[in-house]
Amino acid sequence: MIQSPAHTLPDIRHSVHLHAPIDQVWHAVATAEGLAGWWMPNTLVPEAGRDFVLHAGPWGDSECRVLEVRPPHHLSFRWDTDWRLTFELQPTAEGETELTLIHGGWDAAKSTRFGQPHTAVRKVMDGGWDKLIHDKLPAYVQQRTGE
Repeated sequence: MIQSPAHTLPDIRHSVHLHAPIDQVWHAVATAEGLAGWWMPNTLVPEAGRDFVLHAGPWGDSECRVLEVRPPHHLSFRWDTDWRLTFELQPTAEGETELTLIHGGWDAAKSTRFGQPHTAVRKVMDGGWDKLIHDKLPAYVQQRTGE
């Protein structure tokens, strides 16, 4: 998808410090089991070029395609027709992990397949990602590490 720079909206970005080693955080964001544990059920196989489905409840299924995989530091995939979702992971000196989520592909001139303008959906998703990345993901990782 090519966007007109005049209509491009800023990416959603959220970062969090997780008290877990990078391999455990990688499992949480780069496996079907991990994503289902804190976000939504899916059929992810983390291999570039692989198609998979996010089961988004009342919004139905979203077709996705894995774009880039560099374990355990980077996973990027196309979500539905417009968006690109990226997880970037960096280990810290303390053996923990900094994770950044980037949700791009926003275009003020576009609407979703449900007819909702990107401008409105972006605002809602930004708040949703805030809760997911700062509450649900850390709780899932903590539960898996037994802390």
